[in-house]
Amino acid sequence: MNIDFNKNEDAMKLKIAQLNKKLAEISLGGGKEKIAKQHKKGKLTARERIDYLIDEKSNFLELGALVADDMYQKYGGCPAAGVIIGIGYVSGKQCLIVANDNTVKAGAWFPITAKKNLRAQEIAMENRLPIIYLVDSAGVFLPLQDEIFPDKEHFGRIFRNNARMSSMGITQISAVMGSCVAGGAYLPIMSDDALIVDKTASIFLAGSYLVKAAIGEEIDNETLGGATTHCEISGVTDFKAKDDKDCLDRIRKIMDKTGTVESAGFNRSEPALPRENEQEIYGIIPEKRDKPYKVREIIKRLVDKSEFDEYKKGFGQSILCGHARIDGWAVGIVANERQVVKSKKGEMKFGGVIYSDSADKAARFIMNCNQKKIPLVFLQDVTGFMVGSRSEHGGIIKDGAKLVNAMSNSVVPKFTIITGNSFGAGNYAMCGKAYDPRLIVAWPTAQIAVMGGTQAAKVLLQIEKASLKSKGEEITPEKESEMLNTITDKYNKQMSPYYAASRLWVDAIIDPLETRKVISMGIEMADQASINEAYNVGILQT
Repeated sequence: MNIDFNKNEDAMKLKIAQLNKKLAEISLGGGKEKIAKQHKKGKLTARERIDYLIDEKSNFLELGALVADDMYQKYGGCPAAGVIIGIGYVSGKQCLIVANDNTVKAGAWFPITAKKNLRAQEIAMENRLPIIYLVDSAGVFLPLQDEIFPDKEHFGRIFRNNARMSSMGITQISAVMGSCVAGGAYLPIMSDDALIVDKTASIFLAGSYLVKAAIGEEIDNETLGGATTHCEISGVTDFKAKDDKDCLDRIRKIMDKTGTVESAGFNRSEPALPRENEQEIYGIIPEKRDKPYKVREIIKRLVDKSEFDEYKKGFGQSILCGHARIDGWAVGIVANERQVVKSKKGEMKFGGVIYSDSADKAARFIMNCNQKKIPLVFLQDVTGFMVGSRSEHGGIIKDGAKLVNAMSNSVVPKFTIITGNSFGAGNYAMCGKAYDPRLIVAWPTAQIAVMGGTQAAKVLLQIEKASLKSKGEEITPEKESEMLNTITDKYNKQMSPYYAASRLWVDAIIDPLETRKVISMGIEMADQASINEAYNVGILQT
């Protein structure tokens, strides 16, 4: 191992330690005091409920743990947006689990909470995944009601999706394990099975205080909408559980008897570990952004037996394409190369940039994978498309459009891993969030923005200087330096993977060693939704 490798490894391990520290803080939700209050009421926390529900020693892939990070500070923050979502196994079946965290603002919904819940439902609908709701929420966070209530992607979309999933035959199970009020009361009743915990849970359109104010009726919440009321009088719920564990046990029994769906038929053989040491990924990714590395060395440490069958190896070398297996699943890999490469014509090509020939190659490879029904994995470390007169005259826009078109119309599932840069149109061409990857995750080394920080800061500085000069203000060298530092700091913060994860531009930030698990669980999930649509890229097939 050389000095650079050791420096890279130390830098990556430091980033992973920082990530784990932040995740540990988030896992406490509203804090230890709120957790203690939850326990005093005889209730498990959201994370404890999930741990009890999923199969012992099985994988749970949490999504959106970093959502709302460093947001809503005016209101004391909102860890994980007050809801835990993830993919887990219940009675041997893969499920999507959504659990309100009552320790965070009583489980109230902030604007980003709605976005996170909708993302969970989107995943369930795309992959025909059974979805389990563990409900314990006080409803909409009223100070921000205008940002969550009326629009298309707001709170009401949840119930529309409940109805759509029902029509699609996707199993939905709701367990009311605490508060379930106002519009939120429709969610469990629009599910296939509705369970409620005795004494600690309730469902009603309006609580006792609002009932008193509205119609003058005096009534307590338990009589109004408790478990006995809804299981024995209204018939709203199907099963009354004595406590949280009894309720979760019943869910396991329901899932145990649930049938399987038709498989999409993705190819899988006996899983095998990479022959190359996976841990070495830590030392391969450079600490500094301007240093090159060989993405083939990363791929060898992600794929089974380190075997990668490369497609058009000597052509379009700024993007690597090829077939491999990950945990037994056949995959097509599209990866940016970040080293400087030399073409057959003797041209030097910068790493991380998409050229016309590489765009053409990747587009054809994506079509090839669709014909063979092979899921696609994108490894993003891209600064964008090549610019300049030579590229423009050579038709870079046309070739870039061809790649975007081929990728956008893909009917096989796509999975995106952002390992480094994700800038501009490169983000789009390599299947960014706008292009419906089934899952999109980032390594701690990721950066996501329209362009790199140095270039962007200089552009923004020129705009601000022009604005100040138009107002007659003099800009000294000291003032200019101060302005540049302020702009750079702000832009760099927005490029951070944490900024992206907070806003759900990515589903999670992961340790690179978790990449194989994410892709494998993702393809297993996608395999539950059969592909009925033929692949057609439209006008740019040739």
